[in-house]
Amino acid sequence: MSKLVIVESPAKAKTIKKYLGKGYEVMASMGHVRDLPKSRLGVDVENNFEPNYIDIRGKGDLRKALKSAAKKADFVYLATDPDREGEAISWHLANMLGLDLNDKNRVTFNEITKKGIKSGMAVPRQIDLNLVNAQQTRRILDRLLGYNLSPFLWKKVKKGLSAGRVQSVVVKLIVDREKEIQAFKEEEYWTIDGKFHTASSKKQFPAKLALYQGEKVEIKTKEESDAILKVLEGKDYIVSSIKKGVREKSPTPPFTTSTMQQEASRRLGFQAKRTMKAAQELYEGVDLPKLGAVGLISYMRTDSLRISDEARKAAAEFIGIKYGQKYLPSSPRVYKQKNNTQDGHEAIRPTMPNLTPADVKESLTSDQFKLYKLVWERFIASQMANAILHTVNAQIACGDYTFRASGYTVEFDGYTALYEESKEVPEEKASALPELTEGEKITAVLVEGNQHFTQPPARYTEASIIKELEENGIGRPSTYAPTITTVLSRGYVEREGKSLVPTTLGDVTNQLMEDQFSDIVNVDFTAQMETNLDMVEEGRVDWHHTLSDFYTGFDASLKAAEKAMEGTKLSVPDEVTDVICEKCGRNMVVKIGRFGKFLACPGYPECSNTKRIVQDTKAACPICGKRVLAKKSKKGKAYFGCEDNPNCPFMTWDKPTEEKCPQCGSSLFKKGGRGGVVHCLKEGCGYEKGAK
Repeated sequence: MSKLVIVESPAKAKTIKKYLGKGYEVMASMGHVRDLPKSRLGVDVENNFEPNYIDIRGKGDLRKALKSAAKKADFVYLATDPDREGEAISWHLANMLGLDLNDKNRVTFNEITKKGIKSGMAVPRQIDLNLVNAQQTRRILDRLLGYNLSPFLWKKVKKGLSAGRVQSVVVKLIVDREKEIQAFKEEEYWTIDGKFHTASSKKQFPAKLALYQGEKVEIKTKEESDAILKVLEGKDYIVSSIKKGVREKSPTPPFTTSTMQQEASRRLGFQAKRTMKAAQELYEGVDLPKLGAVGLISYMRTDSLRISDEARKAAAEFIGIKYGQKYLPSSPRVYKQKNNTQDGHEAIRPTMPNLTPADVKESLTSDQFKLYKLVWERFIASQMANAILHTVNAQIACGDYTFRASGYTVEFDGYTALYEESKEVPEEKASALPELTEGEKITAVLVEGNQHFTQPPARYTEASIIKELEENGIGRPSTYAPTITTVLSRGYVEREGKSLVPTTLGDVTNQLMEDQFSDIVNVDFTAQMETNLDMVEEGRVDWHHTLSDFYTGFDASLKAAEKAMEGTKLSVPDEVTDVICEKCGRNMVVKIGRFGKFLACPGYPECSNTKRIVQDTKAACPICGKRVLAKKSKKGKAYFGCEDNPNCPFMTWDKPTEEKCPQCGSSLFKKGGRGGVVHCLKEGCGYEKGAK
């Protein structure tokens, strides 16, 4: 008797085959086998939005192989990913193979381990048509939008553009944030900061002026600051009150897809796409010595904080052995879920908590190891005891003025012995205060005024835009990575370091969308659409009605826009640079091509001169002494080379520094990575040192 199990990827097939053993054949569908056609709409709007699915090109041999294997098998199990997309793939496979949809042939695996495979195979079920319909609704919605809006944007702006439920909102959020930044007017303010010590300890501690006659102090100008400093000059400073307390810090929950993407961005510098690639590989299985192919993390597309009792118990056993019983909470931790959470899967966790990052490091790629370490530490820490802090808040009086000083000492480190979540803006760390006594006179070492300016809102980063989308219920964690990739590839947004900045094209397109299709870029409307998809998944609403309700309004908006903008085409202003075209003398402009930005002469077609965009550094070429420029390869990878290329061949991936070599005086360069070595590239020198 033979049984066929169909999964999505070859890596997962290999791992599952090992656990199922004889009597089972495991094959991979390589994702979807059917989809809507690329060359046309593929949705019969007049016939209740009936989709016209076709076989995906290039998979003919695979389909034949699957059909042949299914005919020979006594039973076929559909084991695609445990989410909407996976359910739809199973449904398409069932239709392609002629399987009975009433059969209990659908199995799902939360983790690709022996236990996970055994548990999944033990409870086969029917294909969940509500899940399938939710996926179909999303796919058709995106098709209706894309195939109607994209041609409109091509006619009114430029070819190659696209719009979508989530991507258009992302662009709007980034554009709106940039408008806030541009409109922001900084305001000057001052603080008065002091450094003090007690009679018994010369260790200095900081304090800030906070109150005047019991009211909050606000200092707008230098004159106001100087006036206060003059009053304070030569006066005594007395500790007027001391408040001591105990504060407990709780660990953050284990990862969801969204929080994993955010933390990987902040801590590792990973883009969402890179994070999900490594997570997929860890889930599907890697080869480990003695264990063979095994999935190291649970399913990575989830918004649930739920943890199985078995996983919680395994974590507790590890913590007890590694750290001791005092590092375990008094009762097992259960994290509260958000109201709109789809609780189909556990939170992201290691499948074997006792398998430390050090145990598997040699078997993983660099990205796999970094992400596994992050997931493992986050999960183990989430099951550890609170940290306990002793806090001290002191008020220091000087006449009518009151300074405040705060600090803490760690009584018990708890979960922080292993892990603490990083922040978009690092928190100011408070240090321990010396032993203070009420009524005690202390010495002011320094009291000075410091000028500050209010800061505009920060630009979005990948981490912060993902957080914004999640908090507003826009899209699903699985869509964040491809959405960000799309808005970047379309040229609506570009990266400046970690920041996401709208382009002129993004501004123009977003304004058009706001003017003509306000619902599509409305955060609340888009969030409601996501809620509607959830209701389809739960079987509470008919998916045809959901599509009809959306399309009626959208079609009316599209027709109105066509009429309003008849004969109109919007122009996207070129960014003019100070680079002079050496062929005709015009100022060159920035254009966007297949491989990103480049400089072009505005005199095209009379002058077709183009150049790569380069950025000056403060380093000198170690070969000829001319400037080293930051450049980009055709694939967009940053490198550094001499401005006299091709006459001078110098090129390096190492980042130039402002430091000079103490041996030969040439510019120093830093190798990649946090622990990168700073070294001299001048031939024959050989100087190097550890990175600062």
